[in-house]
Amino acid sequence: MKRKTIYISLIIASIFVSGCAVSSQPHYIDKEKLGTSTPTTLGLDYEDIERASLKLVDSMLRSPYLNKMYETKMKKEGKPLIMMISDFTNDTTQRLDIDQIVKKIRIALLNSGKFIVTTALRAGGPEDRATLELRKLRKNKEFNQKTIAKKGTVVAPDLSLSGKIIQRVSKLANGEQRVDYYIQMSLTDVTSGLAFWEGEEVISKAGSSKSAPW
Repeated sequence: MKRKTIYISLIIASIFVSGCAVSSQPHYIDKEKLGTSTPTTLGLDYEDIERASLKLVDSMLRSPYLNKMYETKMKKEGKPLIMMISDFTNDTTQRLDIDQIVKKIRIALLNSGKFIVTTALRAGGPEDRATLELRKLRKNKEFNQKTIAKKGTVVAPDLSLSGKIIQRVSKLANGEQRVDYYIQMSLTDVTSGLAFWEGEEVISKAGSSKSAPW
């Protein structure tokens, strides 16, 4: 009888431990929104960023104001809108490659046919310094001056894209920790300084409180 009691106790203990192990695995809180895939970490991974970025781009491209602005410029100049990349802030505990995230967004916007991205101007300095460096060669006799860009040829942007990634951590009643990531973007008309589109995607995960969200 004593052995039977010990055996049952061991079974109950093993079920409890295995149950805890399963529940402590990282998982999405909103599976319907984020799909059925199971995350391997509480931090942001490539799939999270790709999914959120493409959703934000899709929302942006459906903006009535943006479409009107694009149609107006196409009628006047026959050219798409010119966008510059402004500040993208990483307010998380992860060392995210912001340039990689921005590049994915840029590719999607360029593929839409509505945008051209300037690399001559960016918050913190030009992305491609060649545009400005080549202009320093004016009056340099070693270079054919006919091949050097004239003054007033760099095109200013119509729009500015900025963004921020925010992380918030909270404790759940079952002892797990919840990690919410807010991926936000704003599109501003640089002529008026007014943001005419803003979007936010939220990614929520839960898992063991012992796991670090990075």
